[in-house]
Amino acid sequence: MYRPLGALAVLALSTSALAQTAPQSAPVAAQTAALNAKLAAPLPADQAAMKAHVLFLASDAMKGREAGSPEFDIAAQYVAAQFYAAGLRPGGDAGGYLQTVPLVSYKAASKGDFVWTGRGPAQPLVFGEDYVPAANGAKAETSVSAPVVFVGYGIDAPQYGQDDYKDVDVRGKIVAYFGGAPARFGGEERAFFGSGGTKAAIAQAKGAVGVITLESPRSAKVRTFAKIAESYATPRMTWANPDGTGKVDAPRAPSLGTVSMVGAAKLFAGARTPWTRIAKQANGDNAKFTSMPLLGTLTVATKTSFVPAASSNVVGMIPGSDPVVGKEVVVLSAHLDHIGITKPVKGDALNNGALDNAIGIASLIEEAKRFTASGQAPKRTIMFLAVTGEEKGLVGSDYFTNHPTVPLSSIVADVNLDMPILTYKFEDMVVFGAERSTIGPIVQKAVAAIGVGLSPDPMPEEGIFVRSDHFRFVQKGIPAVFLWPGQKGPGKAAVAYFMANNYHKPSDDLSQPILWDQGVRFVDANYRIAREIADGAQRPVWNAGDYFGTLYKGPMAPTGYKGPMATTGTTK
Repeated sequence: MYRPLGALAVLALSTSALAQTAPQSAPVAAQTAALNAKLAAPLPADQAAMKAHVLFLASDAMKGREAGSPEFDIAAQYVAAQFYAAGLRPGGDAGGYLQTVPLVSYKAASKGDFVWTGRGPAQPLVFGEDYVPAANGAKAETSVSAPVVFVGYGIDAPQYGQDDYKDVDVRGKIVAYFGGAPARFGGEERAFFGSGGTKAAIAQAKGAVGVITLESPRSAKVRTFAKIAESYATPRMTWANPDGTGKVDAPRAPSLGTVSMVGAAKLFAGARTPWTRIAKQANGDNAKFTSMPLLGTLTVATKTSFVPAASSNVVGMIPGSDPVVGKEVVVLSAHLDHIGITKPVKGDALNNGALDNAIGIASLIEEAKRFTASGQAPKRTIMFLAVTGEEKGLVGSDYFTNHPTVPLSSIVADVNLDMPILTYKFEDMVVFGAERSTIGPIVQKAVAAIGVGLSPDPMPEEGIFVRSDHFRFVQKGIPAVFLWPGQKGPGKAAVAYFMANNYHKPSDDLSQPILWDQGVRFVDANYRIAREIADGAQRPVWNAGDYFGTLYKGPMAPTGYKGPMATTGTTK
């Protein structure tokens, strides 16, 4: 059962009353009067409901809703109460709305030791000049001594003709690779293969016992090695195993650290291809490397410290009415957390997270109310899932898909609501993943019903499809989509402004010109999608040959089927 609203929540809810009775300075009084006037402006009931959720969740009292904080717990209680009011059944632990997510924060506990033994005597590498250690979320102490093999980008992607492990044996060895992926890869696949977790998982599958990332001239322009060294002990967070260690992508091939270009020159001494040539190649967009063993052994010892924490996902359900497909589940997800208190920007350090993602949670709640108010139970079960830890690396959704509160095999689709930018009247929508599965025609129909069309991904280089909570469902083979208002008309300038000035900054608050009527339109589109998936004759499947559907062994359309979306020209 979820816990009662705590004293901190009572204090937060009483703040406005105290503000009305406490003496105020003239500037504060003027600001209060302006805020009260803004809040008093009448709105239609559906818009007012959305705004009310955001007013609470993005208030200063919530302190940015960081996963593991007391304020996040209050926000979770609020969402649970709203699910109850909307008529949803509990779908969490022990008959309640909350699913406890055990968390662990971990960080490097020492500067570690890196020793390179090449053709000459053992050569200790220098912290901050040659290397920076990585924390290992799976172990308090890590000790590895093994030969090193350079594997270029560390990618095995046959569809792109890229197999960096083709001519080398890395079993029992440490692999060294550059970050990123070649520019010729598609945007979403490029982001996927460029991630450290994917690279480490590939290395582990090939038998490696550790990985190191090499600095390149390109990466040095983005972030200097000195900056990496300064932040080597910055805590990271993941969900915790029963023994208190953290879940990591490749526990048998942990990331050992990053080696600078200066350090790499030492490791590549005498190698078949000199470091100077490798570094020059790494400066290009589509570098092609020759993988090769390096002439020596790297001995690494690092320490990691752990601090346990806890948070919650919030789960509400509308049971399916159909005797055949009623046990199948359509998930609607949104992340509840934000980034909390950070370095001040213009004197403000509190990141309210109004658009990222209080408004996504508000949309989730209002969509639930639409289902229950419709009077028509969906044929399939609908799950409304507010997750924690998205900002920590999709942690809450990863925990849920590994510890689902319903059989994982029963989940047929995920529709994700994350950071819709609603500061303009949108004239189109972008649906990441629409062209990958049979959900595509459904979203096309839904957005047309609200008077807009679908547009291609306007920033494919960002690889957004792999960067929000729906991707954790994709990794279990479940078709998923993620909607944003599009960039036609005023959209391009509005999105660019938000990303440049407000994204992950304290200014993502209620001072933004949020258009609540556009929030209602956004809810409408998502409701139509979820309703059609829930009531459809067939469960969604991946389009034939889709990369992620194939990789994660999801249900696939028959060979040769491409779906209506493939011929409309509306998606990339």
